[in-house]
Amino acid sequence: MADAGPALTLADVEAARARIAGGIYESPCVESIPLSQLTGAHVWCKLDYLQRTGSFKERGARNALLKLDPEQRRRGVIAASAGNHAQGVAYHGGLLGIPVTVVMPRFAALIKVTNCRQLGASVVLHGVDLTEARAHAEALAQRDGLTFLHPFDNADVMAGQGTMGLEILEQVPDLEAVVVPVGGGGLLSGVGTVIKARRPDVRVVAVEPVHAPCLTAALAAGRPVTVPVAPTLADGLAVALLGARPFAVLRRVVDEVVTVDEASIALAILRLIELEKSVVEGAGAAPLAAFLAGKLDGLKGRRVVLALCGGNIDLTILDRVIEVGLVADGRLARFTVSISDRPGGLARLAEVIATTGASIKEIVHDRAFSGPDLSAVRVICVVETTGHAHVRELLAALAAAGVQVVG
Repeated sequence: MADAGPALTLADVEAARARIAGGIYESPCVESIPLSQLTGAHVWCKLDYLQRTGSFKERGARNALLKLDPEQRRRGVIAASAGNHAQGVAYHGGLLGIPVTVVMPRFAALIKVTNCRQLGASVVLHGVDLTEARAHAEALAQRDGLTFLHPFDNADVMAGQGTMGLEILEQVPDLEAVVVPVGGGGLLSGVGTVIKARRPDVRVVAVEPVHAPCLTAALAAGRPVTVPVAPTLADGLAVALLGARPFAVLRRVVDEVVTVDEASIALAILRLIELEKSVVEGAGAAPLAAFLAGKLDGLKGRRVVLALCGGNIDLTILDRVIEVGLVADGRLARFTVSISDRPGGLARLAEVIATTGASIKEIVHDRAFSGPDLSAVRVICVVETTGHAHVRELLAALAAAGVQVVG
C-alpha cells in the first residue's frame, strides 16, 4: 500500500483551481424540478459530464500535469485506465505538449481506445483488468523514465478533483448535502476536503456500487482492503482497493456511505435520460440511484447537490441499460401463460391484454415445452406498461378471464 502522505488541504485545492483556470470548463450546477419531485429533496445537478472528454477526471489530470518539472514534461507521463482518466490525461497532455502513454486493459471499450489515440496518446493494451494494466504501466514508467500518474492515489490529482467542490459551494451557497460517487476516492476526498473546510455543516454522502464496496470495507477495517469486484454498470467505480491517500482524508470528511444495486443504477440512467435529457454513465448516475433505492430518505426536504460527473457510457450497451431500467421501473414486463391451442385462443389473450391498456412488444408460442396437454400451449409475452401497478392490474385481468399465468 502506498504511503498516505500529507493530508489534503483547502489551500491545495484553491491553488489547483488557480493553476488549471482557463483549461477546465466550469460546469453548471442546475436546479432540477423533475428530480426534486421524484426524490422529495430539493435537487441541483453538477453537470461535470460536460467536460471536453466527458468526465471530472480532467481536473486532476491537468493539475498533476502542470505540477511536473521541465525534465518530467520532456520525458512524458504514463497512466493506466479503462477510459476516463486515460482520456483526461491524453487530452490535457496534448494541450500542454507533454507526451502521454496510456495502458488500457484489453477489455477496454473500443471507442475509448480510439478516443485516446485521437487525442494524441500512445495506447498500450495489456492485461485482463486494471490491476494488471496498472502494474504494467508502473513497470514501463521505471523502464523508460516516465512519470506515472495514478488515477486517484495522487495528491495533485486529488487537489484537482476538489475544484469541483469549490464551484459547487459558489453555485449553490445554501446547500445542505452533497452526494458524490466513490471508486478509488480521488474525487470524494477533494470535494469532501473543500466542503468540510468551508461548510462543515454540509453533509457529505458517498455512493458506491454493491459490486465494488471498497470504501465501506475500508472504513470497517480502518484501512484500505481489497474487495472482490463483480461486473457493474458503474464501471468507473469498479475499484478493488481504495487509495491510501484518499482514505486518510475520507475517514474524517465523509458523513455517510451507501451502496446501490444494479437495477437502481440502470433506473437512474433511465430517469436522467427521460427527465433531464442527460446521458450519464453508471458511475455518474450513482448519486441519483441512491435516492431511487431509498437509501437517502433522510435528505428529503433538504437542498442537495448530485455530482453527475461522467457521461462516457458505452453506446453498445445503452439499449440494454435502458431495458433493464424499464424492467426495474415496471414499464417492461414478461410473463408466461397457458392458453388453448384452438383457433381464437391467442386472439382472446391479446384482447385481454389490450383491455388493460398494455402494449404487446413480443409474443412467442412454446409448443414443444408446454407439457403433455396437447390442447394447450404456452405463450411468452413481453409487454409495455406504465408501472408496477399497471402490471398488477394486467395480471389480475388475466386471472379474471381464466388465463393461467405459469411464469
